[in-house]
Amino acid sequence: MSKVLSTLRYSAEHEWIDAASPARIGISQIAADALGDVVYVDMPEVGAEVTSGEPCGEVESTKSVSEIFSPVTGTVVEVNQEPVDNPGILNEDPYGAGWLFTVEVTEEGPLLSAEEYASANGGDVE
Repeated sequence: MSKVLSTLRYSAEHEWIDAASPARIGISQIAADALGDVVYVDMPEVGAEVTSGEPCGEVESTKSVSEIFSPVTGTVVEVNQEPVDNPGILNEDPYGAGWLFTVEVTEEGPLLSAEEYASANGGDVE
């Protein structure tokens, strides 16, 4: 079963966010496992404004293309080049080296606790 980290919060669209400032954002292991082998990642650029609940990028796998939805509203301040250069890192380490981007948050969208997210999606909280 896919792991859900207890230290993070999650969107209903399968993105995670940490409590840091700026906030780091990625996709959950549940999403990565459902996608299969990730082959391409498109993310917002530094300085872009993202809006909670709105698409801001894409993850493409051998099975499908899925949009990345921002769990918060704010300004992108950093983009992780690792998933662009090595998209498979999202399958290998979605909570570590596979983080996507950071946002200076001005407003949070609706977020779930790890327990709520795991209960709704079948993951194991760690």
